[in-house]
Amino acid sequence: MSSEQSAQNEVAGEEDHDRDRGGAEETGLKRRLWVETKKLWHLVGPTILSRICAATFAVVTQAFAGHLGDVELASISIVNTVILGFSFGLVNISPDDWTFKELHISFGCPTGVHECECLGNDDSYFFLRSNRNMHVYSIYNTVVVNRVRVANELGAGNGKGAKFATKVSVGQSLSIGILFSLLIILFPHKIAMIFSSSHDVIQAVGKLSYLLALTILFNSVQPVLSGVAVGSGWQSWVAYINIGCYYLIGIPVGLFLGRFFNFGVKGIWGGMIFGTAVQTTILGVITILCDWEKEAQKAVLRVKHLSSPNPDDDHLMVEN
Repeated sequence: MSSEQSAQNEVAGEEDHDRDRGGAEETGLKRRLWVETKKLWHLVGPTILSRICAATFAVVTQAFAGHLGDVELASISIVNTVILGFSFGLVNISPDDWTFKELHISFGCPTGVHECECLGNDDSYFFLRSNRNMHVYSIYNTVVVNRVRVANELGAGNGKGAKFATKVSVGQSLSIGILFSLLIILFPHKIAMIFSSSHDVIQAVGKLSYLLALTILFNSVQPVLSGVAVGSGWQSWVAYINIGCYYLIGIPVGLFLGRFFNFGVKGIWGGMIFGTAVQTTILGVITILCDWEKEAQKAVLRVKHLSSPNPDDDHLMVEN
């Protein structure tokens, strides 16, 4: 009896030890998640707030014009979309500045290609674009911050930290995307009434709400994965993937659906969503298969190489 009792006590002790270790690991994971979340939102929170305030100014103006009439809504939307957007593009195109290239890589090439095809159809385009921009502004800031977080962790030689930062960023961005998508699906007509009182516009928005929800959902993951890739030093790969998915897959599929299957705007938009889905899948597979410890070692070597003095530069300074 004593031997059986001692064996039972040993088993119970091992179970208690495993339970304590599991509880400690769970507590450690929660703490790491909380610390990473604070770092992420400490950086991205103020920029998201400032961009949302700037976007809200345009949205409020557009909503006020939308209740005046369809022509007024179209006019103010063309100003915000074409004139201001074109001017912003010209300002950021500079051979000595990487801003335009970074936007090109982070967002994907033609973020508004599917929208331009809607201009001649109905005023619902203007609502859809305004609503999507509110979400895209916040996601873009997450892209930039996530790129910085991953690059910092890799530069410090912390591959596990970069991987964990990627998981936290993708998870939180996906949660935001799901929330916005559900709001669009559940309340399409009520949200449309904020921008216009036209019955035709409200009905058209209701028909296109599912496409808008899918666009927001994919755009909540794809830019973050692009930011991870850029922060890891894979800029060229991301650029090639973006060009291939949009121009070789998205646009041809959209034109095929819109032209030959007579889906019109829905077909073109669906093709662009398909291109974004392919892009998200490719970037996701690359991120999952990435050897973060190896990438961290490469980043450390780059930092050492860039920080080490160049003897040729010293020789030139002595001669001068």
